[in-house]
Amino acid sequence: MKTNFSIHKKQLLFFLILAVTYTSNAQETKITLKEAKNAALRYSHDIKNGNLKIEEANAQRKEAIAHYFPNIEALGGAIYAFNNIIDPIAMLGIPEIDNVYLASATASEVVFAGGSVRNSNKLAEIQVEANKIRAEQSIDSVILTTENKYWQLVQLQEQQKVVKASKAYLNELLKQQQDLLDAGLIAKNQLLQVKVNRSKVLLNESKLSNLRKLALLDLALYTGLNYDTTAVAVDTLHEVIPPELKYEHTTNVSANSNYRLLDEQIQASKLQTKLAKAEMLPQVSVGVNAVKYGTFSTGLDSDIQPMAFGLVRIPISAWWGAEKQKVKQQEIKEEIAVNQLKKVQDQITIGIMQSWYDLQNAYKQIEFAEENLTYAEENLEVHRDNYNSGLNNLSDLLDAQRLEQEAKTELVNAFANYQSKEIVYLYRNNKLEAPELEEISSSK
Repeated sequence: MKTNFSIHKKQLLFFLILAVTYTSNAQETKITLKEAKNAALRYSHDIKNGNLKIEEANAQRKEAIAHYFPNIEALGGAIYAFNNIIDPIAMLGIPEIDNVYLASATASEVVFAGGSVRNSNKLAEIQVEANKIRAEQSIDSVILTTENKYWQLVQLQEQQKVVKASKAYLNELLKQQQDLLDAGLIAKNQLLQVKVNRSKVLLNESKLSNLRKLALLDLALYTGLNYDTTAVAVDTLHEVIPPELKYEHTTNVSANSNYRLLDEQIQASKLQTKLAKAEMLPQVSVGVNAVKYGTFSTGLDSDIQPMAFGLVRIPISAWWGAEKQKVKQQEIKEEIAVNQLKKVQDQITIGIMQSWYDLQNAYKQIEFAEENLTYAEENLEVHRDNYNSGLNNLSDLLDAQRLEQEAKTELVNAFANYQSKEIVYLYRNNKLEAPELEEISSSK
C-alpha cells in the first residue's frame, strides 16, 4: 500500500506539472518582428515630430506663395473735438467743423524684386523636401533600432534553449553517476564534478532569464508594447542565404538619405545667395489707392479719389555696404556646403562597403560556427561512448560537453550577429522596407 501511494503521488505531481506548463503556455504573449516594428513606428515621438515639421514646412511654403498676390489694406479713422477744429467762416459759408473722418483702401503689388519672391518660394519647397527626408530618416532609425532590440531578445531566447539542453544532459549524467555511486562503482568526487558543472549551468540559466526580461523591457519601452514577462519573440534565428545570392550589391550613394539631405542643403544655400543678391537690386512696385474724407454733420464730403502709383527703390549704398558683405558670406557658405557634400559622399561610400564586407564576414562566421558545432557534437559522442566503455575519464567527458555547449552558443551568436549586420547594410543602402508617411499617420 505504501508503494502504491508513492506511485499515485508521483502521478499526481506529474499531472500538476503538465497543467501548470499548459496554463503558462496558453497565457504566453507572442511578439512578431512585424508587430514590434509597426508598434514602434506608431509610438515613436521622433516620427510624430517629423510629421509635424512637414506640416510646419508646408505652412511656410503657403506663406511664401502668398507673396505672389497683391497686398491689400484698408484704413479708416475719425476725429471728434470738444471744441471746433475749424471755426465757422461766414464769408465762405463754411460752418464750424468739430469732426473729421477719413477712409482709404490701397492695393499694391511688387513687380520686380530681383527674384526674391520666386526664390523664397523655391526655398520653402526645399524646406518641405528636407523635412520629408528627415522624417524618412526617423522611420529608418526606428526600424533599425527595433530590429536590433528584437534580435537581441531572440538571441537570449536561443541561448536559453542551449542552456536548457545542457542542463538536461547533465541531469541525465548526474543520474547515471548517482546510480554508479550507489552501486559502488565510482568514487563520490566524480558525482561532485558533475554537480559543479551543473551548478554553473544553473547559474548561467538564471542570468539569461534576467537578461531576457531586461531585453523584453527594453523592447517594450521602445515600441510602446505592454511589458509582460511571459512574452516570447516568435521569429527565430534560422538558416540564411549567402549575401552574394540574396543581394545585388551596388554603391548607390545618391539614394542615401544623408546624401540627399546635404544635396537639398546645397540647393537651399544657392537660393539664399540669390536672395542676398536681390537686396542689392532695384525694387519696383505698383498699386492703386482710393480715398474719401469729410465730416459727419456738415455735409462737407469729398468724392472717392482713386489714384494709381508706382514706386522704385534703388538700394545704392548696398552696393558697397553690409548687403555686399552678406552676399560674400553666403557665397562662402555655399562653397562650404559643396565641400561638405563631397566629404560625406566619401564617408557614405566607405560605410556602405564596410557594411557589405561585415555582412560577408558574418555569413562566414555562421559557416565556421556550424562546422565547429558538428565537430563538437561528434567529439561529445565519442567521449560519451569511450566513457561508457571505460576508455575515458569523467573530466574529459565534461570538457567535451562544455565545448559542445560553447559551440551551440557561438552558432546562436553568429546568427544574431548576421541579423545585426544585415539590417545595417540595408539601412546604409536605403533598402529598408517601411510604410509610407501617410500610412503611419493614418494608423495613429
